[in-house]
Amino acid sequence: MKTPELHWVKEGQGPVVVLSHALGCDLGMWDGVAALLKSRYTVLRYDQRGHGRSEAPPGPYTMAMLADDAARLIRTEAAGPVHLVGLSMGGMMAQALAAMHPQLLKSLVIANSASWYDEAARALWQARVHTVLQQGLPAIADGAMQRWFTPEFRADAAGGGAQRVAALRQQLEKTDAAAYAASCEAVAGIDFRSSNRRIVCPTLVIAGTRDEATPVAMSEAICRSISGAQLQTLAAAHLSAVEQPAAFAALLKAFFESVSQA
Repeated sequence: MKTPELHWVKEGQGPVVVLSHALGCDLGMWDGVAALLKSRYTVLRYDQRGHGRSEAPPGPYTMAMLADDAARLIRTEAAGPVHLVGLSMGGMMAQALAAMHPQLLKSLVIANSASWYDEAARALWQARVHTVLQQGLPAIADGAMQRWFTPEFRADAAGGGAQRVAALRQQLEKTDAAAYAASCEAVAGIDFRSSNRRIVCPTLVIAGTRDEATPVAMSEAICRSISGAQLQTLAAAHLSAVEQPAAFAALLKAFFESVSQA
């Protein structure tokens, strides 16, 4: 199966931090966080396969494939282990990568994510796949924005929230429908309940207290499955790094500092 060419951006200086985005987004999702990290860290962010400007090979996709994509990028663009930060689908990829390629990671941050889905949830994912393949991404865009952001952020024209929402909606709608559907199926099939027990690097789990897509209970379950993992919360919906970049970046900096001092 073809290895896709990934589009990536690297900026800043210092220890390498890799940022992995959510389903239907691209590396631009991390603009606010990257801007706050790059004075102290080398920030490497990329578009996952089928997203943004990366290649979109035919499906099926699995989370292991997405983890292997990230592993290749880390081996090529980073000298030694990295701090890996993944949000939503990126956090699922991060869990897979930490178990499959532990030597590549200095630390792990899993934000607004899940470690497995039951049959009812998987049925909902399959329904979304059907809608996207039949009607395209615009058909699910309204629902996605409602899950991704709080009503206040979506309505915040003066503070720039509404503009960020519009830009991320545009990015979602232009995502390749077949690649998005294949990514949905990769997400629906996750089950890290056993493999997470093999994760040994320092781990921070971030949850949004207003996240209805991956509620706090899902983050608590991830914490229980990874030895020594710690949980922090933000008063945000699903894309917490977009809605509260300063608070998100502050959690990362404090965590990375604690890892370097251990």
